[in-house]
Amino acid sequence: MNIRGDGQQSIRENQKEISNRDECGYGAGEIQSNFRSDQFYRQIVEYVGDIVFCCSEEGICEFISPSVGSALGYAPEEVLGRHYNELCHPEDQNLPTMRGIIRSGGKIELRLKHKDGKYVWFEFKINQIREGLEQPIILAVGRDISKWKYERAILSETMRTALIGSWEWDVANDQIVLFDYVYEMFNIEKDSAVTSSKLVALMQGTERGRFIDAVQQALKSGKLDFEFQYRYDDGSLGYYCLKGIVSYDDQKKAVKMNGTVQDITERKNIERKIQETVERYTSLKKYNHDAVFSLDLEGKIINANVMAVKMTGYAIEELAGRSFSHFIGEKYVKRILKDAINDPSIEKLIDKLQNKQGETVEVLTTIAPIIINNENVGFYIIAKDITEQKRLLIAKEAAESTNKAKSEFLAMMSHEIRTPMNGVIGMTDLLLETTELDSTQREYLDIIRKSGDTLLSIINDILDFAKIESGKTVLHKELFDIRKCIAETLDVLTPRANEKRLKMEYNVHPDIPEALIGDPDRLKQVFLNLVGNAVKFTFNGGVSISVDPLEKQAEYVRLKIVVKDTGIGIPQDKISHLFEPFSQLDHFMTRNYEGTGLGLAITKRLIGLMDGDIWVEPTEGQGATFAFHIALKEPKKEPASGKGEGACTDRTHAPSLKVLVAEDNEINQIVLKKMLERLGHQITIVSNGIEVIQKVAYEPFDLIFMDVHMPELNGFDATRVIKETVPANKWPVIVAVTANALKGDRENCLNAGMDDYISKPIKSMAIAEIIAKYFG
Repeated sequence: MNIRGDGQQSIRENQKEISNRDECGYGAGEIQSNFRSDQFYRQIVEYVGDIVFCCSEEGICEFISPSVGSALGYAPEEVLGRHYNELCHPEDQNLPTMRGIIRSGGKIELRLKHKDGKYVWFEFKINQIREGLEQPIILAVGRDISKWKYERAILSETMRTALIGSWEWDVANDQIVLFDYVYEMFNIEKDSAVTSSKLVALMQGTERGRFIDAVQQALKSGKLDFEFQYRYDDGSLGYYCLKGIVSYDDQKKAVKMNGTVQDITERKNIERKIQETVERYTSLKKYNHDAVFSLDLEGKIINANVMAVKMTGYAIEELAGRSFSHFIGEKYVKRILKDAINDPSIEKLIDKLQNKQGETVEVLTTIAPIIINNENVGFYIIAKDITEQKRLLIAKEAAESTNKAKSEFLAMMSHEIRTPMNGVIGMTDLLLETTELDSTQREYLDIIRKSGDTLLSIINDILDFAKIESGKTVLHKELFDIRKCIAETLDVLTPRANEKRLKMEYNVHPDIPEALIGDPDRLKQVFLNLVGNAVKFTFNGGVSISVDPLEKQAEYVRLKIVVKDTGIGIPQDKISHLFEPFSQLDHFMTRNYEGTGLGLAITKRLIGLMDGDIWVEPTEGQGATFAFHIALKEPKKEPASGKGEGACTDRTHAPSLKVLVAEDNEINQIVLKKMLERLGHQITIVSNGIEVIQKVAYEPFDLIFMDVHMPELNGFDATRVIKETVPANKWPVIVAVTANALKGDRENCLNAGMDDYISKPIKSMAIAEIIAKYFG
């Protein structure tokens, strides 16, 4: 059968063809006869390009126009009698009933299956026909909209990519039609009716008033341009831009508004970041404590901050356009422009600026290139005014120089005083030990020795305080028994306490270990200061020491130690000054006691080095109570022996040694010689370091007492030469003998290769202990 819709057949031929089709069964009963009765309508149906489809209310096809052949490839007889669902896409088979479609407007879009298997989009307009018919029929006229659908899909995808949706507002009926992507933007159900009220409800509370005002203004002006903020269900924020054009009727009344809505969240975020960057940069310049200049590639100032104005004396408008060479010189600006981007060290060349008044400002400069789109377009010059810092640095250096001079003076004073004191105290000891004296002579010598000891104590206090203040004091760590440490302290002070008939006692809690790790010498110094003061200011009763555990942490035990006396006590208003340098306990009384007033200041600082603190506790009745706590480490293993046990060695069995005494002071030579000879040793005396080296080169010695400060070659250098030139198995024991007692002297001597260190004035017992330590 030839179905043609191109107008090439004559009307008569078409009519004949339709009659033949009737005989072949194209239609059924009344429907087909109605079509025969009207030749005009039959020809329209023949030539129309759209599909004309008639079916029962149940959807069974009773008539279909010949155009179904060109549209879908079927002959009409292949469709007649079939349900229309058989041609529908599976997803379109569950569409509303025909009556439902008619009630909802009579228009529907669906996909029909072509005979070759592909699906084609059609739009059908559907009506029900009753007039002149026994049974109503459904008339559907369908148009191929595949091309329109394709183009719409392309447009929709383009708008989706651009984050744009379209809309139309029927102003008179207040109905808004949304298209495609708009539904996704605001999570609106696709088939729901949208009004202006519903659109306003999408806005944030603060945006609604602005939106209503914008729409009212647009109805008058003809254009809408409105940006608003939208909060999503998850709490995040989006930003959108509504644009629209208004259409008017002949009376200039707004009837319709068409427009778009675009998601501008990304743009807004970028704008916000740019704004934040600008604000940070502006704040950085505005509130920076340094002067900031921005230069172009010709070295001219583009902009500057308030600190630059303050530094240079020029207003910002005076600085803009001025060459930076005005402040630092032409040659430096040329270097900046030419090399700064590759050579950051150039900034070090700019150490001063000249201000408007012609004054020089000392500066510390940083140069940073300005890079835009990977291109260097200028430089930032950041200049810190260090004029005041330089002044303070000079003052600091002057103070350090003064402190250094003070330290050197103390060291020199120590050497100069200790050297003659060595002769006074040494000779006094020798006289007391080797000479038969009557009571008057012994009394005079005792006075000389006590005066020497007092003077030495004063010197030691001053030098100890100087070392602690300068941070030179380092605590030594060794095993010791705190009970023995206290007992030895009381042994020293007991003779003075016996003169006053004072009772001396101590109590150490049994839980405190016998072996602890710390600096027993410094702890003994603390006890000597506290107990010595207690004895000095107590005339009846006695002095007691108690030691109790305070807490234990990891490997450390913290002890609380209390020193209590029954003396004259301390006025309440004087307690706060006790631990200040050069403050004496008896300052509030008549000056009856010798001393520097440094004892308690030194004590407090030593306790601080032991991670502790000291204070005065309230006391009922007479006396004073000093309490302090310190942290000492517990050893992992019990030591085989504690410090000082070697001092019990029987010195009468020590071997006779060959001893070299290197000392340039004749009195000290005599003192050392007599002390060593009394112990049974062979003595050789030299007066400088050169003689030491010469003697050691030709004669072996067991022990050298080496003075540190000697003419021609000092003790340090002489020791180094000996260590470098004499085989290690023939090295003598070298003991430094020096009047210095200030800046880490012990460490300096040991670093130079010496084995030990004793300071002047030297006593016989100190000599004996050194010999016992190395040869006993």
